[in-house]
Amino acid sequence: MQKYFSSRLGLLLSVLGIAVGTGNIWRFPRIVAQNGGDIGAGAFLVVWVVFLFLWSIPLIVAEYALGQKGRMGVVGTFWRVGGRSMTWLGGFVALVSTAIMCYYAVVTGWCLYYAGAMLVRPLPHALTEAEQLWESFQAGLGPVLLQAVALGLAVGALWTGVRAIERVNRVLMPTLLGILLLALVRALTLEGSGEGLRYLFTPQWDQLGQPRLWLEALTQNAWDTGAGWGLILTYAAYMRREHGVVKNAFLTGMGNNTVSLLAAMTIFGTVFAVLGAELSRAQLLEVMRSSGPASTGLTFIWLPQLFARLPLGKVLAVLFFVGLSFAAFTSLIAMVELAVRVLMDWGMARPRALILVGSVGWLLGLPSALNVTVLSNQDFVWGVGLMLSGAFVALAVVRYGPARLRAEVMEGVAWDWRLGRGWDVLMRWLVPLEAVVLLGWWLYQAGVVYAPERWYDPLEPYSLMTCITQWGLALFALYALNGWMERRLSGVRSLAES
Repeated sequence: MQKYFSSRLGLLLSVLGIAVGTGNIWRFPRIVAQNGGDIGAGAFLVVWVVFLFLWSIPLIVAEYALGQKGRMGVVGTFWRVGGRSMTWLGGFVALVSTAIMCYYAVVTGWCLYYAGAMLVRPLPHALTEAEQLWESFQAGLGPVLLQAVALGLAVGALWTGVRAIERVNRVLMPTLLGILLLALVRALTLEGSGEGLRYLFTPQWDQLGQPRLWLEALTQNAWDTGAGWGLILTYAAYMRREHGVVKNAFLTGMGNNTVSLLAAMTIFGTVFAVLGAELSRAQLLEVMRSSGPASTGLTFIWLPQLFARLPLGKVLAVLFFVGLSFAAFTSLIAMVELAVRVLMDWGMARPRALILVGSVGWLLGLPSALNVTVLSNQDFVWGVGLMLSGAFVALAVVRYGPARLRAEVMEGVAWDWRLGRGWDVLMRWLVPLEAVVLLGWWLYQAGVVYAPERWYDPLEPYSLMTCITQWGLALFALYALNGWMERRLSGVRSLAES
């Protein structure tokens, strides 16, 4: 079986498949609109780019380096690189991404449904029609069946290991980029689209004094790059040393953010062109900011209506949702692979691990498929949990020694860039500080904004206590299992080396 990515291009396309997901196309334009001012949203973009270099790229560098150094999955790498006492923290990173996988398969199913619906059904011309399309889908077994289809396709795509990962992403990623470029060109040809782009890129500099803007920009960068999830670390276990770390990390982060901007330009241009003559700017922005149940508002409720008003809108709608499905699927297979690699490090054969992850993922994702409120809760709990994951990745680097990791993994590759001590400082001090501030911000929001009257209720979907309870149970169980995980990894490793 192929042990490594066959080429640097295959590696890059596969890692971009991790980074480029629904967060770029589904979430990013809405978050930009929510944080834009009366004049424009350019200030948010500036801060968003700042955090690309102060949070995402340093963590992506760390994940590439840890994966190449450990040559194991997330739990095994924390055990080997961070030390045996940190095995349970690697378990938490793996658990967060796996929990996301369970409901992300449901969202992938939504994307598949809309790609098919846009092809075979008339596009909805009014809000009531768009809502009926969504509600009729949710009322049946469609979400459950398509969740199973998404996981089944992911399991099948991963059956032969890294070779399959590379082949899938060599097809899907260029196709996705081509679809986005076609959609962008079509959007830019619409009369009035220039006003949307002008709003998107015009900075309102007084917004830089708002703490919320900085925190939201950091949140978005943390979510849509995949930094700190452990997914890049998992793929990096299959990279060759000569592929290098630093250039690949910068290309991953900047490539991801480029896709986010392409998606935002397409959606802002389309919304302003179609609704600009009917609504005031305030009303138009409210359409873009409204999230709807499980953040479905703009993407699944409004965009089909907008496409219905355009010449060749049906073609554009199909292309958009096919592209969104590809983006979701490439991220989903990385989440499945992360869980599979953890089980393989514990001695399980790949076919058995794939079947187990697919089956258990479907069962644990059933509540999210059957109830959008459950999905919203899981997205809230484990999405915020990614901040802890990022902090734990930084802690593993600090435990091993940033300078030591840099010298052993990143030095000596002739064509790669050199990182100085600035990266060491970022990983030792700034990234953990950002994680603490961001986590504190979200917990504050949960206590005083999302569920101020029921913050203590663990059954309230957006309460402070629902996060603390679910994280606490996970951390307690993993800490209790630390010795077992360490012994299992040690035993399997000894057998492999004997």
